[in-house]
Amino acid sequence: MLVDRIEARWIAAFTQVARLCACGPGVDVAILSETQSREVNVHLIELAALLLGATVFHVRVPSPPQTAPVPVRSTGASRALTGQGGAITALKAADLVFDCTVEGLLHAPELAGILKAGTRVQMISNEHPDCLERLVPDLAMKGTVKAAIALCRGAREMRVTSRAGTDMTVAMEGAASAGVWGWTDRPGTIAHWPGGVIVSFPKAGSVQGRLVLDAGDVNLTFKRYLERPVALTIVDDHVTAIDGDGTDAELMRRYLAAWGDTEAYAVSHVGWGLNPAARYEALSMYDQRDTNGTELRCYAGNFLFSTGANEFAGRFTEGHFDLPVRGCDIILDGVHAVRGGIPV
Repeated sequence: MLVDRIEARWIAAFTQVARLCACGPGVDVAILSETQSREVNVHLIELAALLLGATVFHVRVPSPPQTAPVPVRSTGASRALTGQGGAITALKAADLVFDCTVEGLLHAPELAGILKAGTRVQMISNEHPDCLERLVPDLAMKGTVKAAIALCRGAREMRVTSRAGTDMTVAMEGAASAGVWGWTDRPGTIAHWPGGVIVSFPKAGSVQGRLVLDAGDVNLTFKRYLERPVALTIVDDHVTAIDGDGTDAELMRRYLAAWGDTEAYAVSHVGWGLNPAARYEALSMYDQRDTNGTELRCYAGNFLFSTGANEFAGRFTEGHFDLPVRGCDIILDGVHAVRGGIPV
């Protein structure tokens, strides 16, 4: 296990990201955390913001009680602000929020109101600073991600295939596509660190086909590399069959069934990783408490398939899988964005 000690190099990394977020004199900074937040990250971003001359205050709330029938991990939909009217008002008054909640505000229902107030939100993913230090954003990532956003927004169809047997299509017309390059410097926007990923939230009824997760692919909810193949049949956005032998298929079947909710079987978003500094093998190097798996979502060329909530299709659930898949071809209207797991 890594030691949660303040290191000069981590202060430098957090200061670099804060500077990218236009943190400095005259900027009111709110640091949002909860009682189960990673304290070392809260401390590091406070030091970074103060070093840059910003005015800093903390918004700290109790971590919410568990309500789900199974453990909930890495959803990007923190419930820490549920019912916290005073905290939300304080966040709206800030110019910049550093989000250090366990799950993050990306899909939290309170986010829209905070952004509408003109506040910019920088999520610091619940990773150990050892990971964050390696993945300080590269300025070139902004152009790379913007090009991928344009490709997705202009496409009518995404097709994904692989030698493992994947063959699925996504109707892209009307999909909401967004990308993250790792920092936010414009009012009313959100980003997360680590960054370098493009995702699209399809409209209802848009996803069909078969997704084969091969041995070595990743289930980030379980923070586990698959040991045996698992095949998902997808009809009208919903996983209708989970085929496979062994632990990986059984874990997926049990976890999804536990929700008792058909929306847990639905497609949340699809996309791909764009960050060449992010490493596929990183999950094997950290204890489970030391990683949230954001790096695996971003590693260059993975096809990121996710189940669960998709507000653009009118679906809401806490059940969520993020599944980075290797070796895929991702084709938009006949143009390869990724070929054999390598971005084009």
